[in-house]
Amino acid sequence: MNKVDDKIREQKFNRIITIISILVPLVVAVLFGVKIPNSEPLGFLPPIYASVNGLTAILLIYAVWAIKNGKRVLHQNIMSACILLSLLFLLMYIAYHMTADSTSYGGEGVLKYVYYFILISHIILSIVIIPLVLKTYARAYLKNFERHRQLARITFPIWLYVAVTGVIVYLMISPYYNY
Repeated sequence: MNKVDDKIREQKFNRIITIISILVPLVVAVLFGVKIPNSEPLGFLPPIYASVNGLTAILLIYAVWAIKNGKRVLHQNIMSACILLSLLFLLMYIAYHMTADSTSYGGEGVLKYVYYFILISHIILSIVIIPLVLKTYARAYLKNFERHRQLARITFPIWLYVAVTGVIVYLMISPYYNY
């Protein structure tokens, strides 16, 4: 392949990434408001999807270790697993919220502000991370490793933050769930 073909392939990926990056948050927002009538709340899901976030965080760190130690195929496999885990999280999160009412945080004082800061930053960055992950992955797929590394330096800490704060949000709100 030549540089022109590579540029065209990247442009195609970028169009798809843009569409996905817009559609996913919109679909999640719409589905968040949809309740499946007469359904039993899927109360078992929050600890599972929080665990998926925790596993994603661990795997992200492991993936960085793998690439720094020259294990490119292992890195690629771990990153693919992280994307699949994030998709699995999203599906479980939507399923839970389509069957259960939202849970309000019941804490008070400083912890309440800490919780809402973490929650809001987690939500905003979970939207921001979608195109970052997909563009970083696409650059590696297209074997543009220098540009992949440049973007990965931005993507990794944000994705790690989203994964870790997902666990923290769950731990902080779990005492207030109405199962």
